[in-house]
Amino acid sequence: MSTPLQPIRTPTRLDLTLMVMTSLIWASGFIAIRVAVPETGPVWLAAIRVGIGFLVLLPYAIWRGMVWPDGRGQWGLIVGMALLNVVVPFILVAWAGKTIDAGVLALLMGTGPFLALIGSHLMTDDDRLTPRKLVSVLLGFSGIVVLVGPSIFAGLAGGPLLGKLAALSASVCYVMAGLLIRRITMPPVRLACLALAIGTAALIPLALMLEGLLSPALSIPAIGSLLYLGLFPTGIAYIVRFTLIRAVGYSRFSLSINLVPVFGVALGVLILDEPLTLNLIAALALVLAGLLVGNGGRKIQPVSH
Repeated sequence: MSTPLQPIRTPTRLDLTLMVMTSLIWASGFIAIRVAVPETGPVWLAAIRVGIGFLVLLPYAIWRGMVWPDGRGQWGLIVGMALLNVVVPFILVAWAGKTIDAGVLALLMGTGPFLALIGSHLMTDDDRLTPRKLVSVLLGFSGIVVLVGPSIFAGLAGGPLLGKLAALSASVCYVMAGLLIRRITMPPVRLACLALAIGTAALIPLALMLEGLLSPALSIPAIGSLLYLGLFPTGIAYIVRFTLIRAVGYSRFSLSINLVPVFGVALGVLILDEPLTLNLIAALALVLAGLLVGNGGRKIQPVSH
């Protein structure tokens, strides 16, 4: 028997502000990944940022009183969500960050709203694809083709192409995890803390097995990037993510991902001096056009299940 979805409410101005803040934090995280991953490796980077995020949330969870899952069904949902929301995408994003620019990474991760439309169509009865939504999906994936296509046509089986596919796979994981979160009956901060604990327990042994011991000679920029990743894009942003998904629903929360490509490209150019290529501009324009079409005419109303 499936767990019923929890009722959601109309987004408030505070909700919208938090959505914008979350997208900016996530976009800035791609900059930190690009700085730290050459020294740590992708699995250790994922393990460290998740471990720091867990330590950030743990005192609050203990202070409020830890709430444990009610039954095996809830445990199964939480473990599955932790794998899809923490373990797998963090490794994929960190690995992708070794080969593709932060702006490209942010743009590919910003395809989440299109994937969410498809997931909602396949997994719900009341959020089907409409012609407007279909056009938005086609525009969004046209942007992906602009980025990934040249590598495919050149016959490259590795390098940047695999990094781009890894980023897309991470986006799919986030969408699947988002569809699970509302089925879990735990307070958001405690849920985020437990998910990060599960992620830490899975990632540290995996990092030791795949990458060996972490080098003790990390640079100051790498250490600062790791602390930032754990505190903001992992700890604080995950509290906001879980809270908003439970409050306003995943479909509405996914709109915050719309701004990730914009912030990511801008930060990559401004901070890392990454090139603003014609391919990147064209892909960004297609993605934003798709988002504009998909969101046009939408009325925000209370939804009940």
